[in-house]
Amino acid sequence: MSSTNVNHTGRHAAQWILVLAVIAGISAYGQAPVQSASSSKNKADREAWFMDQGLGLFIHWSVDSQLGSVISHSMVGASQAYLDRFVNELPKTFCPDQFNPEQWARLARIAGVKYVVFTTKHHSGFCMFDTETTPFNVMNTPYARDITRQIVNAFRSQGISVGFYFSPDDFWVLYQQGKDISRRRAEALPLNNPELMAHNKAQLRELLSSYGPIDTLFLDGQPDGLKALAWDMDPNVIITRGAMETPEQKTPDGPMPGPWEACYTLGTQWQFKPTNDEYKSGTQLIEMLIEIRAKGGNFLLNVGPEPSGVIPFEQERRMRELGLWLFVNGEAIYAIRPWHVIREENIWFTRARDADTVYAFVTGIPDWKKGQRRQFTLKSVRVTEASDIEILGQSGRVLEYNPQANPRAKWTQDENGLHIDVMRAQRLYNNSQWPNPVVIKITHAQPVK
Repeated sequence: MSSTNVNHTGRHAAQWILVLAVIAGISAYGQAPVQSASSSKNKADREAWFMDQGLGLFIHWSVDSQLGSVISHSMVGASQAYLDRFVNELPKTFCPDQFNPEQWARLARIAGVKYVVFTTKHHSGFCMFDTETTPFNVMNTPYARDITRQIVNAFRSQGISVGFYFSPDDFWVLYQQGKDISRRRAEALPLNNPELMAHNKAQLRELLSSYGPIDTLFLDGQPDGLKALAWDMDPNVIITRGAMETPEQKTPDGPMPGPWEACYTLGTQWQFKPTNDEYKSGTQLIEMLIEIRAKGGNFLLNVGPEPSGVIPFEQERRMRELGLWLFVNGEAIYAIRPWHVIREENIWFTRARDADTVYAFVTGIPDWKKGQRRQFTLKSVRVTEASDIEILGQSGRVLEYNPQANPRAKWTQDENGLHIDVMRAQRLYNNSQWPNPVVIKITHAQPVK
């Protein structure tokens, strides 16, 4: 399709949307029966799989990354001239000629990511995939290649599960209809806008039929009508937002029943922000992951690629710090469930899903040097004669350059608790200091109620 005038081509697309609406059986004066937004047909075994994953990578990237603005939302309340430029001019300059999805996927794997969620279509309506539903898509840019397909192939090649973010809100459709751009007004909601509902269903059919089995689907908007379609097309797809709790930029106070997912930015914005941003430190990200997993949730951590297709330097560095920590301690993060208490002061807990092993995450000690012992007392854990205790990642038999040292963990147990004495014996940084949490593994553990 030509990219010379998206607005002109869009009139034909809008007519096609009406035809789709008729085919779908949606009345222009009513709305189709849909499921409640709170209902879920996620399969129990798939939910259990999802709870095992621990860490996901969210990727917010669209045509307006060129501006360094908030993704999509700058269209709300914008002037007609701004909207015209956004729809007709931005696609003409979008050319991520440094985009290398294989590099993204390798970085994600070394960072410990188990699943990816990519913004196939955000609220603006711009599609990062090859679609027949709208000319407002990546194929009508100088880049002219299906970015979604490349991401799917690259991440699957690294053993990372694939998920799609999809917005039921679509500002391009509202723009074609001559309506004010909004997310809350009645006419902006798919259930009240038959053309929009048909448009979304056609796009969702494309996404769920053209890229192989999709593991997760994040419906960021009114999910009714789309959830049923997704589960009908693939009963194994896990719908996150729209069918489970997905708190954004916050973590609940305690565990929640069933699977849930906390979504966080690395900085202050989902999409690439070239200036005026502040990033979370690696230690902050690690401690956030620990808290979320102690409460039974998954951590969906977002990156915002530059318009060139490169993941920003600052974001990559933080992912690598997280990756080092997970390389050592991933056993305590994946395939776990909450312990019967989530924390004792600055020590958080998880337990192995299928074993009586408990992991104690010691936070708040930014200067624990190699060769140094620390002592802790745990009130919620008891050991048995078969138990063993050691810091994850180390053997407990060797302290570098000190062959006489015995770095083995020691412990005693009495009515006051489990008293643990452990030494950090692994050099992860040249200066032998380690600023991030240390994890103590306790096998054959029993709860103290």
